Order: sequence, then structure tokens, then C-alpha cells
Amino acid sequence: MNDIAKPSRAAKPAPRPSREQAMEAVRTLIRWAGDDPAREGLLGTPDRVVRAYDEFFSGYGEDPVQLLHRTFEEISGYDEIVLLKDIRFESHCEHHLAPIIGKAHVAYLPDRRVVGISKLARLVEVYAKRLQIQEKMTAQVANTIDEVLRPKGVAVVIEAAHQCMTTRGVHKPGVNMVTSRMLGVFRDDATTRREVLAMIGTPGSTGCNV
Repeated sequence: MNDIAKPSRAAKPAPRPSREQAMEAVRTLIRWAGDDPAREGLLGTPDRVVRAYDEFFSGYGEDPVQLLHRTFEEISGYDEIVLLKDIRFESHCEHHLAPIIGKAHVAYLPDRRVVGISKLARLVEVYAKRLQIQEKMTAQVANTIDEVLRPKGVAVVIEAAHQCMTTRGVHKPGVNMVTSRMLGVFRDDATTRREVLAMIGTPGSTGCNV
């Protein structure tokens, strides 16, 4: 008898619920909260919530890697830092579905090619429009730029306010969380890292409190 365990097959993801199933889930939550979804003021709420979710989580329908595939190589020898500051975003905490509102600062040091700056902002948006934790989102943005552009270095700094701790739990408004991911020369070269951080400025000074 063969005692070697066979590798288990990865479970297929469950099919996406229908729009009506999603609306019924909202009605269930309304009842659980103690109200009546059939009440006049709440009749349209399930539909509005589902439409809002379409917008809140639209990032699942986009490929962040594809966003960066169109690059430009005619850069006339430019070899300094490219930085896009203060990219405002709204996301949602995967633990409580509470809003995360903040700003991202994205920098890279090109190696022969650059990407349109709107693509950097769009990359942040794609990852923000998913259920997130800030640490993961910071790594995802940096890793994707590093994977696709192959620059000499990538630096991503995100500062955000989390309503899972400002409107519930510890109730501490005015607190920002700051995360960073440094790759390539920004990780290995202290002088280059200081340069990009100086360009970004002091975290919190851009005012992302909610």
C-alpha cells in the first residue's frame, strides 16, 4: 500500500453570487442591524449598496501588470528619480470593510525606459479598489513596478487613515499609518534612499486625516 499522500488539488473559487443574491445579503444585514429592509427609506438601499460595491472593488476586474506594459525608451539619457507624489486613494480594510483613505508616493529610478505617469496613479487605484491591508498594498504597488519596468530601484510610501480604528474599536481619530517598500538602489544605497525620502517630504505633512 502506498503511504505517500497525493497532493491535494486547489479548490476552485466559488462562482460569483448574482446581483440579486448580493442585494439579499444587504437586506439580511439590515435586518440583523435591527431595521426593516421593506421600510420606505430602505427599499432602494440594497441596490445602492451593490452599485457602490461595484465601484469600491472595481480593481478586481483589472490587471495591474497590463497597465504598465506600454513604456517609452526615448528618454534622452534621463537617469534620475521619477516621483509621483500625493496620489489620493480610497480603499477598504479587509478585516472590517471600513474605509482606508490616504495618499501614495511612488518613485522609481529608470533603467532605459519609463512609463506614463497616469499609469502609476492608475496602478495605485487598481490595488486600492480591492479589500486591503496597507502593508500588502504597499508591497503590491512596488513589486509590480519592479517586475514590469525592471528599474534600478523602486520606492513606495503610503500614508493613510483607517476608519476601522477611528470610528470603531480604539476610536483614535487623527492617526495616520505610514508604510514603505524600498527595492533596488533605494534599499541598498542609503544616499539614494535619503534623496527620495527628501523628495517625498515628511509623512503626514500632506494631510490625509479623515
